[in-house]
Amino acid sequence: MADDDAQAEVPAAPLAAITREDVELIESKLVYEGYARVRRLLFRHRRFRGDWSSVVSRELFDSGDAVVVLPYDPVRDEVVLIEQIRAAPLARHEQPCLLEAVAGRIGVGEEAEDVARREAQEEAGARLGRLIPIGRHYASPGIFAEYLHFYCAEVASGGLGGVHGLEDEHEDIRVHVIPAEAAFDALTEGRIRSAPTVICLQWLALYRDALREAWSASAVEEG
Repeated sequence: MADDDAQAEVPAAPLAAITREDVELIESKLVYEGYARVRRLLFRHRRFRGDWSSVVSRELFDSGDAVVVLPYDPVRDEVVLIEQIRAAPLARHEQPCLLEAVAGRIGVGEEAEDVARREAQEEAGARLGRLIPIGRHYASPGIFAEYLHFYCAEVASGGLGGVHGLEDEHEDIRVHVIPAEAAFDALTEGRIRSAPTVICLQWLALYRDALREAWSASAVEEG
């Protein structure tokens, strides 16, 4: 069999067979509001075989959308990551501090890029240069409404470090400036346990050479 014939037999990825019109949202009720909101949804939907489901009840954590940004210095070939205590590994009785990309919630009326710049300053003391959007994804769509906007950002990493964060947000954040290859090694060895950070580093691993060529000629100044 010819290669072209073999390729022709590979089925295309299926399109969504169920649309919003195939779902009846019966109730969306706020049942808790604190650091995050919890909403209870009652709905029924047309199933893939054509009939309708019974009523489904789901709790949904709704903390709003957020931005995730990986500051990268194309001249030094370094990434800026932050370390802070996180509730999820604490609850699992694991090492409570995670090494992560910079991140923050997007407020009402705010633009994602503006939030990326603000959070980089607050969490890492970093002034960002150019930003490249690298994707938008749901964190865990079965239980979280949060939609993440991902960026890689140009930064001058020289002199960055120390402890940052806002006292009124209970932030205690340590900054790490790491060679890109060391960050990729940490990813491969499973020492990066934050999924959004994994996405950022995997993207950089794919496009680092092209990014260095594009940015190094006119890199952002330090300070």
